[in-house]
Amino acid sequence: MTRAATGVRSLNYATSPLLASKTPPWRSRFVVVLVGLAFAVLLGRAVHLQIWATDFYRAQGEKRFVHKLSLPASRGRIFDRNGLVLATSVALPSVQVDAKTFAADVAQRKTMARLLGMSAAELDQRLDGATGVVTLRRLVEEPVWREVQALGLRGVQEVREYKRRYPEGESAAHVVGFTNVDDKGKDGIELAFQSQLEGRAGQRTVVRDRLGRVVEDVGDQADPVNGRDITLSVDSKVQFFAYQRLRDAVRQHKARAGSVVVLDVHTGEVLALANYPSYDPARRPKLSADPMLNPMRNRALTDVFEPGSTMKPLVVGWALETGRVKIDTVIHTAPGSLVVGPLVVKDAHPHQALTVQEVIQKSSNVGAARIAMQMPARELWELFSNVGYGQRPQITFPGAVTGRLKPYKTWRPVEQATMAYGYGLSASLLQMARAYTALARDSGDVIPVTLLRQEQGAVGLHVFKPETTRELRKMLQLAAGPGGTGPKAQTIGYSVGGKSGTAHKQEGKGYASDKYRAWFVGMAPIGTPRIIVAVMVDEPSAGQHFGGDVAAPVFSEVVQQTLRMMNVAPDIDVKAQISAKPVPAELESF
Repeated sequence: MTRAATGVRSLNYATSPLLASKTPPWRSRFVVVLVGLAFAVLLGRAVHLQIWATDFYRAQGEKRFVHKLSLPASRGRIFDRNGLVLATSVALPSVQVDAKTFAADVAQRKTMARLLGMSAAELDQRLDGATGVVTLRRLVEEPVWREVQALGLRGVQEVREYKRRYPEGESAAHVVGFTNVDDKGKDGIELAFQSQLEGRAGQRTVVRDRLGRVVEDVGDQADPVNGRDITLSVDSKVQFFAYQRLRDAVRQHKARAGSVVVLDVHTGEVLALANYPSYDPARRPKLSADPMLNPMRNRALTDVFEPGSTMKPLVVGWALETGRVKIDTVIHTAPGSLVVGPLVVKDAHPHQALTVQEVIQKSSNVGAARIAMQMPARELWELFSNVGYGQRPQITFPGAVTGRLKPYKTWRPVEQATMAYGYGLSASLLQMARAYTALARDSGDVIPVTLLRQEQGAVGLHVFKPETTRELRKMLQLAAGPGGTGPKAQTIGYSVGGKSGTAHKQEGKGYASDKYRAWFVGMAPIGTPRIIVAVMVDEPSAGQHFGGDVAAPVFSEVVQQTLRMMNVAPDIDVKAQISAKPVPAELESF
């Protein structure tokens, strides 16, 4: 042990052959070259990152931390003619979750799902596997968002979006229309004036931290440009009252549907346009498989039907205008029927003879047909075209239809006869109301209708001379009075004139024997009319179906309320009207 230890300690390392060998110079140079290459690679990489690839990596960094936030524009408001709001937008939170940072236990998830109106399974399905920001619920109410915030969950955030409010609800739904969840107009005025109402969104560039919180604004902010407000011709009070009276009539007569239109005679403004059934624009219903039962259907503009006896004043008016008859000209209507080709035209009450004004008062089909047969087909066709039949109404509103008016060259004698009392052509209720502006205005012109407020009177297409319109209004007053078909149209304090109508509904290629449409179109005060009111009730089935029984009472109530709201002075002694006894109506021919 001692010798070995002594031997080890006495070893001379300097004389070791291994350590004494010289290192080749190329090795050290190789190491230096390797180190130099490494630094060159690092330097090249740094130059690449800092000079050539700087834009790419800056963009990658911005993708992770810099975000462009859209600043939504507030949609323009819709006002009635008196400045009352029909549609407006409110900013509400949409709840979002950053799936990367979101953390919640089972109980918290269940609570959050309940607040947002979804099941816990649906919430899990939306979040599991997600990597970015997930929108859980759009446009929640403020109290709901405050409850979600109170949970204190990480990764939950909000963005503000606009939601449409409709204060008038179902009464004005068919005028105002509605928007979808993206605040885009889908019907009514909301659709018709989409470009003016929607505005232009702005933009804000921000830096978010890893938790999704905004920590800094970057660059200049582009502010949103709010949409333009629209002022309508509609009077919300008249609209609401007309809707209520129509709704009550449809329910009372167990009808399928109904519509009412109120026009200003001076300007052509639509003061009210209501349909029943209706809907709440903020809560659209599920659509029925039958489109005719769709409550969102704007029947006053989209539904066309044969206008029935409301055509008779136009035909008689043209006969007066052209000098073919006078108001006291006698028309032979015996024996209460007239054979025209394959058709027998009949009156509900046979008369031996009627004057021209009695043809309107008694609503004689035979009398109207005889008068129409005196005229060339082309003249009648031009008359109907001039008052708007067979033409799409020039109104800025979606869905307005043309109706049907055949070319006069294809008319057969039987068609010319039936058109005199409203069969063989079709029109919407709005077209019927507009046609009566030619009777209501002393100038005898039919004027365009509008849903936008107008400050000046309208100018239209001349149809009748002033003396003709005055004579026609006297006839319409008789038709709505004692011995006429529409005495229930009488209104306390105001003189009225108008024409009732009743027609069998078309069903397939024929007519249903037990299905009717009833309407009344008229004006008031009759001396110098201020408004035109048109009412239609579809398929009344509670025992009454004549326009004078079903639609005329709605006309009466709407006229009285509207003229009072417009501060039009009464032109009839109210006491005399109240003391008068009810007058039986003439049975209407249809």
